[in-house]
Amino acid sequence: MKSLEQLLAGKPHRLLSVAADATVLQALHLLAKHDIGALLVMDGDRPVGIFSERDYARKVILHGRSSADTRVSEVMSEHLITVPLTERVEVCMEIMTEKHVRHLPVLAADGTVAGFLSIGDLVKEVISEQQFVIGQLEHYITH
Repeated sequence: MKSLEQLLAGKPHRLLSVAADATVLQALHLLAKHDIGALLVMDGDRPVGIFSERDYARKVILHGRSSADTRVSEVMSEHLITVPLTERVEVCMEIMTEKHVRHLPVLAADGTVAGFLSIGDLVKEVISEQQFVIGQLEHYITH
């Protein structure tokens, strides 16, 4: 199975993030432009939260707030669960399942953000690995 470093290297775009003081409207434009569901929220080079479509729906729209006047820091999910770049995909999936989170910031050894993984990234990798193993087994059986 690929390492987290290989998984992050294979993602189609670089780490996308938004500043904590950005407006929700600015964050929504980024989500739409890149067709993604969540952004890492940064205060300088330090991750401080995650802003997702779910945060928007539950904390902005349902409360009648204005996207142009609300700061991301007011509605982001602040409880960050991170993993080191050396963590295994299977462990990341366990963490996401147990903690009920859909996104994990990945930290390099020096504490900087190495990337941002979604549950979809991990599921895709597990399926790819299983398909590879099945192919190998089929080849072994037929030869």
